[in-house]
Amino acid sequence: MSEIKRLEHLFSQGKISRRAFMARASALGLVAAAPSLIGDSAFAATPKKGGTLRLGIGHGSTTDTLDPATYENLYMQMVAGSVHNKLTVVTNAGDLAPELAESWEPTPDAQQWRFNLRKGVEFHNGKSLEAADVIASFNHHRGEESQSAAKPIVDPIEDIKADGKNTVVFTLKGGNADFPYIVSDYHLAILPSRDGKADATSGIGAGSYTLESYEPGVRTAVKRAPNYWNEEVAHVDGAELLVIVDVTARTNALTTGEIDAMDRVDLKTAHLLERNQDVELVETSGNAHYTFAMRTDMAPFDNNDVRLALKYALDREALLDTILLGHGYLGNDFPIGKASRYYAEEIPQREYDPDKAKFHLKQAGMSSLKVDLSAADAAFAGAVDAAVLYKEHAAKAGIDINVVREPNDGYWSNVWLKKPWCAVYWGGRPTEDWMFSTAYAAGAPWNDSFWEHERFNKLLTDARAELDEAKRREMYVEMQTIVRDEGGVVVPLFNNYVMALSTNVGHEQMGNNWSMDGFRAIERWWLKS
Repeated sequence: MSEIKRLEHLFSQGKISRRAFMARASALGLVAAAPSLIGDSAFAATPKKGGTLRLGIGHGSTTDTLDPATYENLYMQMVAGSVHNKLTVVTNAGDLAPELAESWEPTPDAQQWRFNLRKGVEFHNGKSLEAADVIASFNHHRGEESQSAAKPIVDPIEDIKADGKNTVVFTLKGGNADFPYIVSDYHLAILPSRDGKADATSGIGAGSYTLESYEPGVRTAVKRAPNYWNEEVAHVDGAELLVIVDVTARTNALTTGEIDAMDRVDLKTAHLLERNQDVELVETSGNAHYTFAMRTDMAPFDNNDVRLALKYALDREALLDTILLGHGYLGNDFPIGKASRYYAEEIPQREYDPDKAKFHLKQAGMSSLKVDLSAADAAFAGAVDAAVLYKEHAAKAGIDINVVREPNDGYWSNVWLKKPWCAVYWGGRPTEDWMFSTAYAAGAPWNDSFWEHERFNKLLTDARAELDEAKRREMYVEMQTIVRDEGGVVVPLFNNYVMALSTNVGHEQMGNNWSMDGFRAIERWWLKS
């Protein structure tokens, strides 16, 4: 393949920007021919500066805070994607790229990592970025008293120190080949520091946009940061994030022009939106999934036979057809999706089997079971309908599920991690260790099944440090099997991200690591007019 053909391919796949294509084509002396080489349609997608992008978001709570340690929904994750930068970032092509760290290198055992910081970066208050800010930002999530949702993924850090003003050295308790991915987590925003403490509540960051106004769970406005280091992003002058939990209201806001884009399209009416010439439907598939999390520290969910009975009592195929209308794929009661490196496709798919459910109830000493299942569409679109279907399926196994319809507002603060059994949405994580450490490790703040398993936790530590690919895969397959057969979550579905945009919104390839272009819609998208 010639160099220009290779560049054309990378551009068409969204793996390099138009600016990068032009720069390399220019170096080859072919810039004048660039439009004919990659097509007029590609150049028609050239980002345009200006305007205010308005986004309708289906998540958000009045209990939200600006502290990155507390971010738990798309509203705050979108704030994080515009106001803050991290050391690294997952690109729209799924690759890991430098952000505030311009390079990094490990020791041979991957137990120590040196990150060289980008020079000339300013926080929104004018303070220059230096190693002390990175150290304080990470320490904000560390320590025994930390309640940060990122605590499980920073716990393996034994020590952080500066080597001059522009280099940070992380020493881990054990080797971790995935560590550069970990530091891209949306909680791990790099914040300005003073006297060794991170300023975590002012909303000041080093991202492409500055915070103009903020109303928890209602509305946030941002404007382009004047001295941002990356000229290839931040096309719009500003953006508004509006929390519109009701999907009908969100859809109406899009079709009437009140907003420019929305997440969580109602799959039942998606075909109608597709007919609208002013709307573009965008769908990506990654590791996002739905769960029904059981608190294993509470009866009857402390009995694994009860948990297995509930897993066999659900018809996943029916949920895929009815709730997702085919926009996703079946879950197998573990949280690792097909986009993951060590996805255990060899584990047999669990199927709906009322007789096996009855068998496990009998093993638990029960002939029938009555349990509450809390759900709200704030958990995931169609969560209440999914719970009602679950009730119908489980009845054939002698299980009476009482569906508790919870309020949307405050669901994540009042229901999740509190009620014994509830519907939950997970965005997935780029690596197996990240997902397991966040939601399944013993004592993790977001371990929503309050599950502890000695063998699983040993494997979690061992796999993290294992550099042999075959051995590492074997460990992760065993961990997926343990969660499937002994864990406290039912994982019925992996959902595609389905979004709707006005045709006036321009974009390149959509990132599938998170919703809304990897939470980066505000800085990656533009308005055509």
